[in-house]
Amino acid sequence: MQVMNSQIADIITQIFYKVKNEESLGEIAKYIPELSNVDAEKFGVHIAFLNGESFGIGDFQEKFSIQSIAKVLSLSLAYRHLGERIWTRLDVEPSGNAFNSLIQLESDKGIPRNPFINAGALVVCDILIDILQNPKEELLSFIWQFAGTKSINYSLRIAKSEKQTGFRNIALCNFIKSFGNIKNSPEEVLDLYYLLCSVEMSCEELSYTFGFLANKGKILGADQEILSLSKTKRINAVMQTCGFYDESGEFAFRVGLPGKSGVGGGIVALMPNQYVVSVWSPQLNEKGNSFRGMKFLEEFTTATNVSIF
Repeated sequence: MQVMNSQIADIITQIFYKVKNEESLGEIAKYIPELSNVDAEKFGVHIAFLNGESFGIGDFQEKFSIQSIAKVLSLSLAYRHLGERIWTRLDVEPSGNAFNSLIQLESDKGIPRNPFINAGALVVCDILIDILQNPKEELLSFIWQFAGTKSINYSLRIAKSEKQTGFRNIALCNFIKSFGNIKNSPEEVLDLYYLLCSVEMSCEELSYTFGFLANKGKILGADQEILSLSKTKRINAVMQTCGFYDESGEFAFRVGLPGKSGVGGGIVALMPNQYVVSVWSPQLNEKGNSFRGMKFLEEFTTATNVSIF
């Protein structure tokens, strides 16, 4: 039986403290120096319903680096402009490998397996540089449009930190360019990519920002269409199958919602036509996904008996 919205706060509160009081077996992403400075015990949850109801607990209003979660937003912008032609440069298959793997690019001739691994996001950044006059500014304005606030911004400090240790991303970008699937200079593409990954939001902002993907492509609380219903369906499908790197199958199995994770410890997941839920806990499991975030969402969909399956 589906739990009514009025009961959600109690369910979230119970699960939040249960997960918080259990031992976390995760570790902070230390390979990006700035991320290693985050308090490992931070933990926040926020849910936003399409009918305007919302609830948050813990550190849900504290900003954090959303990292790869932002790849959904850059893909949405590129897809909006380019349409179905975008899939000539990107595939939509789960990679089965780590998010920064170079292995498959050789056999796939420079076509990334999906838009959410690092290789795929680099190609999306290359596309944005081609189709936009001021990609950095226009990407941020695009995010503001459906987040409902201009307080969201890049973190130059985090972008610089990622650039200093981004040797594998440099290799990925140059390798893809050798196949002709990067059109612009690798330096320009990488600069946009590092900025994209440095976007900072709170769980609350993240829930509202991703509302359009739960709302048939329309901004929450407005009738303005960001993406067509068809494009929205396809992005949700790619999140379902590829949003958690080589743990995407596990997330589908245990949680059953389209979602996206980031190595900053954030996870956003959504139930189409109902809600968006965001979780932040910076300690990651061995696959690079939030340990507490995964646990919370598994218990949440189990308790509410609501998933897309």
